[in-house]
Amino acid sequence: MNMRIGQGFDVHAFGPGDFVMLGGVRIPHDRGVVAHSDGDVVLHALCDALLGALALGDIGRHFPPSDPRWAGADSRMFVRHCNAMLAEHGWALGNADITVICERPRIGPHAGAMRGLIAADLGVAVDAISVKATTTEQLGFTGRGEGIAAQAVCLLIPK
Repeated sequence: MNMRIGQGFDVHAFGPGDFVMLGGVRIPHDRGVVAHSDGDVVLHALCDALLGALALGDIGRHFPPSDPRWAGADSRMFVRHCNAMLAEHGWALGNADITVICERPRIGPHAGAMRGLIAADLGVAVDAISVKATTTEQLGFTGRGEGIAAQAVCLLIPK
């Protein structure tokens, strides 16, 4: 069977604000993120995984932070663009597994909503999308509450 895998990683520092966007879901938090777009590390890592599986570079190549068009952009638009690129190249998502790395906010209560939005944007069943979280046991920048990270892996199958 012909298939491709891709992996992605994204990180953003916390900054002023009262929410974070994760997996397309607005989650109340005592901080926001410092980012050019909406700073959704979940969707940015996923886009990097999808683009990597296609060998088409990374999210910064397709949506450069130097381009004012992407200031404050909804990252779900990036995911839908990547999905169109999958179809253009004859691929579809088989599954994706995403891990959010942070001490706070708590991800579990929002994981189902994230899975639903991601599945809808990629045109797959919800059971093809995994969203989970881990901490770094208070070690490193995420452990000190300085930022948030996510990693993603995806499997592409022929369309």
